[in-house]
Amino acid sequence: MTQRLNYAAQSPEFFKKISELSMSLKDSVIEQSIRDLVNIRASQINGCAFCLDMHVKEAKIHGESELRLYHVSIWRESNLFVPRERAALAWTEAVTELPEGGITEELYERVRGQLSEKEVSDLTFSITTINAWNRISIAFKSVPGSADKLYGLDKAGLS
Repeated sequence: MTQRLNYAAQSPEFFKKISELSMSLKDSVIEQSIRDLVNIRASQINGCAFCLDMHVKEAKIHGESELRLYHVSIWRESNLFVPRERAALAWTEAVTELPEGGITEELYERVRGQLSEKEVSDLTFSITTINAWNRISIAFKSVPGSADKLYGLDKAGLS
């Protein structure tokens, strides 16, 4: 597979802005482990091979276990995720898929049972950002693994 175009070179001002947003999310009140799970789950749902590859490697570098990485797609059936992570994953799916009729009050209340208003807000910005990256990477056919050295992802020990 070959990438369609170099969107960073074609639209450097927009690439810089979305990159800045992504970097600023590191200051979120949402812990890195949950941000990793969110990035992986949204990328799975959207079918973004580039982002899924990248975020699995990042999660591994951040210390995530391989078994939990394998279980992200089956998080509802897995006993490896705590209630806070389950709430974040449920919210990720809802915000990514945007069900007809919107996100239910029941789901919002369930999520609020695990996360503060600030955390739900920060989480939603994280989900929105990975969804934007997924759409960009899918549109331009970004090649999985092509940025590993640039982002230090070769350190994940996955190939």
